[in-house]
Amino acid sequence: MATKDNKRQVRELVEALEQRAHVGPMVGHAEIQSARDFLRQNDFSPASDYFNRLTCLENRLQGRAPAFARAATKRNYGGKAAGYRMQVQSIYDHLILSTCYEGDFNTRHGRVKISHRFNREGRIDFVELKYLNSLHPPLNGEVRKLLTVRGYQSNRKDWYATEAHVLKVLPQELVFLYEDIFRCPRARIFAWLINIGHNIVEDLVQDLKLRQGSGACLDFARPAGSEPNLCWPNGARNHQGNGSTHRNGNSRAVKLASEPNGHGRATDNGSSFDGAYLRPAGYPEQLGLENLSQDEVAAPILEKAAGLESAVEMVSHSEVVVRYSRKSLY
Repeated sequence: MATKDNKRQVRELVEALEQRAHVGPMVGHAEIQSARDFLRQNDFSPASDYFNRLTCLENRLQGRAPAFARAATKRNYGGKAAGYRMQVQSIYDHLILSTCYEGDFNTRHGRVKISHRFNREGRIDFVELKYLNSLHPPLNGEVRKLLTVRGYQSNRKDWYATEAHVLKVLPQELVFLYEDIFRCPRARIFAWLINIGHNIVEDLVQDLKLRQGSGACLDFARPAGSEPNLCWPNGARNHQGNGSTHRNGNSRAVKLASEPNGHGRATDNGSSFDGAYLRPAGYPEQLGLENLSQDEVAAPILEKAAGLESAVEMVSHSEVVVRYSRKSLY
């Protein structure tokens, strides 16, 4: 079984090859084969996304590179908008939106990062959870793909229906997002996990437009009495006044951002400049979210993603069909 060190080495290796495919120098077939051999030698599953990424690289070398023009650099944005603390990574032809959630369950405190990857047409490629402070400590630092669109690297990007793999056993830490989540139908859980990404993007886009229209240079703000648009299942949400804390029926809090917790202590989701969880090693200094409107990759993706919502149909316990439609009021 691959160790954490193996996973780190493979991630760095594949990302370096992908970057070279975009900006040079050219990647050789022997390098791709060597990377595959490393995966096999270290017991990576044949279903690992790294094998798929290497295949996509090989296809580009064979002259089947997408016509979409990619930026030459990755950009990393972070800060607070629409009541959330978030990180947005603009990477060639896609972006990754990350937010952190924390809470208490059975007297234990936990914290997770949820990341949504959007393709250039605003569709979800995957929804991922990273254990920052797991209820089961040995899992700290581990990553779980909650939902992954099948063949997203090579699929048509403006799809309206496609198949996706889903995690058979969902992390217990999802109760930090909504405590009664495991009482919901399984299809509804996955549709909601996709749509919270689109709803956060919609709120972000609205705030970016508000900021541009007002010419303000201060932090993003929401109108009094408003709240982040996460669309909790069954309408169960209760705004606490700071746009970051939602309470369920038994008064257990779900934290979305860095806010005072009522005891004079602040919690931090890591997207601020002194946070570590939302700042991947090797990225340049984090830019403010207000700069997203000038990002030629991220801006059009955010605009498209903001206008979409999904529905999910279960095919089996590990397979679903995801269908997109336009938000009627967008």
